[in-house]
Amino acid sequence: MTPVLDQTRAAPARVSGCDLRVPLVQGGTRTYANFDCAASAPALAQVTDRVAELLPYYASVHRGAGYPSRISTDCYESARGSVARLLHCADDQVVVFTRNTTDALNLLASCVPGDTVVLDIEHHANFLPWTRHGRRVVPAADTIEETIRRLVAELCTKPAALLAVTGASNVTGEVLPLRRLATIAHQCGARILVDAAQLAPHRRIDLRDTGIDYLACSGHKLYAPFGAGVLVGRRDWLDAAAPYLAGGGAVREVTTTGAEWAAAPQRHEAGSPNVLGVAALAAACDTLAELDEPTVTEHEHRLTERLRDGLKTIAGVRFLRIWPDSTDSVGIVTLTVDGFEPGHIAAYLSAEHGIGVRDGRFCAHPLLARLGVDTAVRASIGLGTSADDVDRLIEAIGTMVERGPDWDYSCRDGRWDPTPETRPRLAPDTPAGSAPCTF
Repeated sequence: MTPVLDQTRAAPARVSGCDLRVPLVQGGTRTYANFDCAASAPALAQVTDRVAELLPYYASVHRGAGYPSRISTDCYESARGSVARLLHCADDQVVVFTRNTTDALNLLASCVPGDTVVLDIEHHANFLPWTRHGRRVVPAADTIEETIRRLVAELCTKPAALLAVTGASNVTGEVLPLRRLATIAHQCGARILVDAAQLAPHRRIDLRDTGIDYLACSGHKLYAPFGAGVLVGRRDWLDAAAPYLAGGGAVREVTTTGAEWAAAPQRHEAGSPNVLGVAALAAACDTLAELDEPTVTEHEHRLTERLRDGLKTIAGVRFLRIWPDSTDSVGIVTLTVDGFEPGHIAAYLSAEHGIGVRDGRFCAHPLLARLGVDTAVRASIGLGTSADDVDRLIEAIGTMVERGPDWDYSCRDGRWDPTPETRPRLAPDTPAGSAPCTF
């Protein structure tokens, strides 16, 4: 049965932790409102159910003769089909499992036979790895149209092997015209890589239709936070490159003088794989593929507009945006508030209202510098976000601006915390940062 969107609960599928109660600094608890999905999304309940189902059968894959090994191997290998179906992969594209998007992009960087062209708006994961064979940075212009013209000029002036772009900005949520960029790259003799870490959780991506050659994304942003990611792409570069890791599973034959390496994807998956993480990712892909995409997209758009419209009424709120002529964005709203440090805002929302947001530079330092801010606050909408959550966030920020927080806060080493901190956090007599939560 195909899941449909429940407008009252605002969730097209069950999300783990939707009823989580968190302590407030002033006492009592409140249901957690999660606006930090762009960093790590909660697990779909179907994902946690699948992991629990597989756990008793967890065993070594590919070479184990026991029944659990056969089950684990089948789950691991069939997961490639789940990913391929969600993304509508082309026949010559293979699915390589990685740890996360960053891992996937570094893997591809080791395979690219030439220069890579990138914009200066990228997440560090799609900016730092491309120096191995030559990274050419194109500064974004004041409009998306002029930015595309700059990319065309760069690609046509000097040949490049790859154009690497984000699918959706992790700072502003703005979506790039991927089909158009793929056509431009191909006309200029390059291939295109899409960092889909932010786009994949919000939009259905069709690799065949758009012409995307390579795509990377993370399970932990795709409602499968069990430590697996994926690189999907054309096999020729992956087959020609040296293995990303040298070890068991990546070889056909080993002698004392050399090795015969396997083809992709096994070529780049040496060592014991994250079977449970991959099974979780497959479950997320299967669940997302069954959702009614127009309904989910409209739901997200409605909540995003509700949040923007509400925040516009609050004095001093300013939104971050890269281009005034961009026409599409996912459910990310990033802002500053005059007179308040972003870290202070985030700490206040958590401590006094049970609301989680992200503050900082979002691993996109060049973009924040371009936008003229040191840090900002990011609120991201996910499958479990409701209209009530949005209204709570608007009201909480409005209250902070109108009369200030009810609690004292202090900043130490760049981190804002309520003073005193009354919420339970760590086990007794355990150094900070090294203990599990007590609740």
